[in-house]
Amino acid sequence: MAQYFTIHPDNPQQRLIAQTVDIIRRGGVIAYPTDSSYALACGLGNKQAIERIRKIRRVDDKHNFTLLCRDLADISTYAQVNNDTYRLLKGLTPGAFTFVLKATKEVPRKLQHPKRKTVGIRVPDNLVAQQILELLAEPMLTSTLILPDETEAIADPFDINEALGKQLDLVVDAGVIPYQPTTMVVWDNDFPQVVREGKGEADFIARKDD
Repeated sequence: MAQYFTIHPDNPQQRLIAQTVDIIRRGGVIAYPTDSSYALACGLGNKQAIERIRKIRRVDDKHNFTLLCRDLADISTYAQVNNDTYRLLKGLTPGAFTFVLKATKEVPRKLQHPKRKTVGIRVPDNLVAQQILELLAEPMLTSTLILPDETEAIADPFDINEALGKQLDLVVDAGVIPYQPTTMVVWDNDFPQVVREGKGEADFIARKDD
């Protein structure tokens, strides 16, 4: 059964943050809080853990995971960032956005979009997630905790534990988080474009149908 940590959302217990990071480093799969929903995560290079997340969500190897990053320095390691991109990211991170950017060579090929060579990037505005990333000192691979045949992520960590306790190594409980999808911004060509409206607000960026 998964371990179950109740971590205060505004004053996270450092002992539990350290234990969470240790579980990730040992190849564990966790459910953890973000600013838009609960999500699944594992270490970036752990193939077995990645496959476990695919199995939980019942997605194939074409499913695009997202890199959960600490800050802009992390992003620039894994995504191609020019001056315009940097200014946009600086203004919108941390926040409820997923940015789809051209991947660098640091991103394993299997984690890139096979044709576009892009990668999804997130910097969550959630203190628990931020402190996990800070201590881990590298990005996590993440996927929203939407179970097969469902359209929304599970909001209550108690329900996550009931549904997935036998398949996870850890459930991080930071309170109920109602599902709100991130706003997805694709910077695939020379300018950004919002392709999915969500929690993050950026009215100055063009919409897909504009």
